Amino acid sequence: MDCIFCKIIAGEIPSYTIYEDEIVKVFLDINPDVNGHLLIIPKQHYLDLKEIDDDTLLKIMQTARKMEELLKEKLNIDGLTLIQNNGSVQEVKHYHLHLKPHYNKNIEVKPVEEIYNLLLK
Repeated sequence: MDCIFCKIIAGEIPSYTIYEDEIVKVFLDINPDVNGHLLIIPKQHYLDLKEIDDDTLLKIMQTARKMEELLKEKLNIDGLTLIQNNGSVQEVKHYHLHLKPHYNKNIEVKPVEEIYNLLLK
């Protein structure tokens, strides 16, 4: 399979992993437009919302709650948008949920490695 997210899960492509368990992996988007932009992906390949099972969806949402708390604690976010694309607007054809933080003031976008270090300390 030529899926970039499956390759990340398999360790063939490195990622800035923030959290991982037997069902999901959470990592920083490598081209963020805001500090702390995370992706939550299931470790099993599902194309989109139609294919993914309810238990995995629930696990993804539970993980999103945990990640929101981490982003609040470490990056002092003021809000969070969850985005999940399907069909023609889905760039990577592997179900994934974007967590995009919001800040009440303009904040310079820092290098991904710097944000990674802030989230893990």
